[in-house]
Amino acid sequence: MDNAIEIENLQCGYNHKFTIRDISFNVERGKLTSIIGPNGAGKTTLFRAITGMLPVQQGTIRINGTDAFRMTHKARAKQLAIVNQTVEADFISIEDYVLMGRLPYHAPLQLFESKEDYAIAEKNMRLTGIWEKRAKLMNQLSGGEQQLAAIARALTQQTEILLLDEPTSHLDISHQMRILNLVQRLNQEQNLTVLLIIHDLNLASEFSDRLIMLKEGSIHSSGTPEEVLTYDNIESVYDTLVITQSNPLSGKPCVFPVSDKHHFINTK
Repeated sequence: MDNAIEIENLQCGYNHKFTIRDISFNVERGKLTSIIGPNGAGKTTLFRAITGMLPVQQGTIRINGTDAFRMTHKARAKQLAIVNQTVEADFISIEDYVLMGRLPYHAPLQLFESKEDYAIAEKNMRLTGIWEKRAKLMNQLSGGEQQLAAIARALTQQTEILLLDEPTSHLDISHQMRILNLVQRLNQEQNLTVLLIIHDLNLASEFSDRLIMLKEGSIHSSGTPEEVLTYDNIESVYDTLVITQSNPLSGKPCVFPVSDKHHFINTK
C-alpha cells in the first residue's frame, strides 16, 4: 500500500494539560481520509502535530516517506498544503492572498511573482470559482468564499497532500456542499491525497474513503464509513443515542440523533 502520511506511536500535547497518545495510522495516497470525534477528542492537536505547529513528544510522522521532523518549513510546504478552520487575512486582495501559495518556490531575495506564479494562481482561482472576485479584499468575503480562497491558495502550492481543519464549520449547507464537492473532485480528478478534520458525521460519511474516530486522545476505531459509523461506536464515543441507516443513493451510513422524548417513548 502506498501511503502519503505514516504516523507511528505519536504522542504530543499542551504542557501536560491534554495529550494525544499511541496514535498510529496511515493516510493512503489518493484517498480522502477524515478524522472525526467529539469536542476535546484531540482532532486539532493531531492536525497541529502533522502540520508541524505542535512539538511531538514521541513517535514519528513521515510525509511521502521522509521524517517530518527533519524537514525544513519550506520543504514541508512543498509536500503539505494546509487550510485552517479560520482564514486569517484582512486587508489583502484575493489574488495576493492566493499568490502567497507560491512563496515556498521563491528564490532567495525574490521580491515579485513570476508569470508562472500568476498563471498557477489564476488556474486555481478559476477552479474554485473566485476568479471574478480576485480584486476584492479578503475581509469583504463571506465565510464560504474565504474558505474557497484558502483552498485556492493551498492548491497554488502544488502539493500532493491537502490538509483541511474543519473547512465547513459555521457554514450553511449550500457552502458546506460546495466546498466538500470541490475537495472530492480534486481528490478524484487530480489524485490529491486529502486529510480532513470534520465534525459532521454525515458529511464525513458521504465524502470519505476512510474514517479515523478519536476518543479522549486516542484512536477508538478506523476503517471505512460503514465500519466506523456503527451504532455501538457512536454511542461509545459520543455518549449519544442514535440510529444509523444507509443513504439510499450512495449506500453510505447516515446518522440520525434520537431525542430523549422519543427514546423514552420507544423504551417505555
